[in-house]
Amino acid sequence: MIIGWAINSAMIILAAATFFKNGMKVDELQQAEKLLVPLLGNNASVVFALALLFAGVASSITSGMAGGSIVAGMFKEPYDVKDNHSRIGIIISLVGALVLIFFIVNPFRGLILSQVFLSIQLPFTIAIQIYLTSSKKVMGKYANSPFLIGVLSVIAAIVTYFNIKLLIGFFIK
Repeated sequence: MIIGWAINSAMIILAAATFFKNGMKVDELQQAEKLLVPLLGNNASVVFALALLFAGVASSITSGMAGGSIVAGMFKEPYDVKDNHSRIGIIISLVGALVLIFFIVNPFRGLILSQVFLSIQLPFTIAIQIYLTSSKKVMGKYANSPFLIGVLSVIAAIVTYFNIKLLIGFFIK
């Protein structure tokens, strides 16, 4: 997750700096790649493609593991890729994403919408993960302490607040 975060953050910071400096609005992926040429040189398209690929792979792995963890946790089991409940969660997560890919006509719009949907589901995922990692039945002696539950709940509330603001800003301009 940290590698995916680092790649996404680097892409956003570099792109935002370039776009802001040039005062440009980006409406499609090809335009974004071309605007990175002054910053990355003639290899901008290769760097951009690799960054998107690595970010996608990291996101897919994270999604599969999260789906597997959640479904396994619902059956009060630990995540184990050899367990059928974990596999079902992984399959639901990855097949759902794969099906959606076939309906994306505009890659830039698809990228934006994927982030919107990710934003919508994030508070639910955080809440479920806090619940599961706080359960003595699921985590045993490794369950979250009351203090950690409080800290995680505050973080979840902050993430939820910012996601609601983001969604409102996305749909109401």
